[in-house]
Amino acid sequence: MTSPTERKPALLRFRVPLLLLATAVLLVAARGLDALVAGVPVLRLLVGFAAAAGAVVAYKWVVRRVENRDEVTELATPGRWGGLGRGVLVGAGAFLATMLLAFVFTDADVSGGSFWACLGVAGSMASVAVTEELLFRGVLHRILEQRVGSVLAIVVSSLLFGLTHLVNGNATLWGTLAIAVEGGAMLAVAYTATRSLWLPIGLHFAWNFLQGGVFGTAVSGAESEPGLLRTVLSGPDALTGGAFGPEAGLFALLCCGTVTALLLRRAKLIPRR
Repeated sequence: MTSPTERKPALLRFRVPLLLLATAVLLVAARGLDALVAGVPVLRLLVGFAAAAGAVVAYKWVVRRVENRDEVTELATPGRWGGLGRGVLVGAGAFLATMLLAFVFTDADVSGGSFWACLGVAGSMASVAVTEELLFRGVLHRILEQRVGSVLAIVVSSLLFGLTHLVNGNATLWGTLAIAVEGGAMLAVAYTATRSLWLPIGLHFAWNFLQGGVFGTAVSGAESEPGLLRTVLSGPDALTGGAFGPEAGLFALLCCGTVTALLLRRAKLIPRR
């Protein structure tokens, strides 16, 4: 019988496929649970946050065993709430700035939505933010960075993050490239700057929640669903993002690009003058 100490080197040799598979399973499971309770907003809220918390616990368990680590520093408990809080503030601020520019330079039709639907979207976006960050930043970007350095890891992980959104209903090539540049790069640099997943998780959650849960617009090419408001932007697709949603518009690129540049300076990938 093989002892645990003899099994660990074998797991470590296969850590990339094992970690990618494990986090992909967490993501698919969270999406499946969300689909099962989609018609019950309160249940969707509870299940979404429970799935997010469960994914964090599962990630820590898997990483400890596969990589033979005592501490999962990217999900360290100290600084958790501070990182999440800062991420939520930055993500909310970036999306509010995006919508402010859209309201000023395009025609916006805003009507009332549903408070309960908004709650349901919050749960859904919590599980999406956590599971996607675990996969793309916790595994893919982190391991790439160890092998090829920060800059190339940001580029590759961002492109892959964008390309996965091609499966969404209203996906376009431009929209997926925009997601890669504004979302993938911003979240990857947020991780690089802090060596923690808490900031990108909070940022990712706030951006998606305000987009779908508050303003009720399409999120990354997925069909829009009822939120606190129902917002329809009319104007050139280059500004509104068209059916893909605001993320495919120039305003989102501008606002997220600004955040990314500030984070790049913090990560010392852009020198200060």
